[in-house]
Amino acid sequence: MDRVRRISEELVEKFPGVFGTDYQTNKEALNKLAVVHSKMLRNKIAGYITKMQAKSEEEEEEDEVVEQVAE
Repeated sequence: MDRVRRISEELVEKFPGVFGTDYQTNKEALNKLAVVHSKMLRNKIAGYITKMQAKSEEEEEEDEVVEQVAE
């Protein structure tokens, strides 16, 4: 799993606006940006990227709520 995490983080860092919270869209974007020889590895990377993006969006929403309450 370490390889999946490393590759996913590198791709998201290198291409910041390309990936989102939709698995199918991330899988297609991954096919265009990187050569992944294994279908299973590609799917794991796309899934991990989706999970990372969803978590990131959730944290941003929580931060906005905390800022509104603080005002």
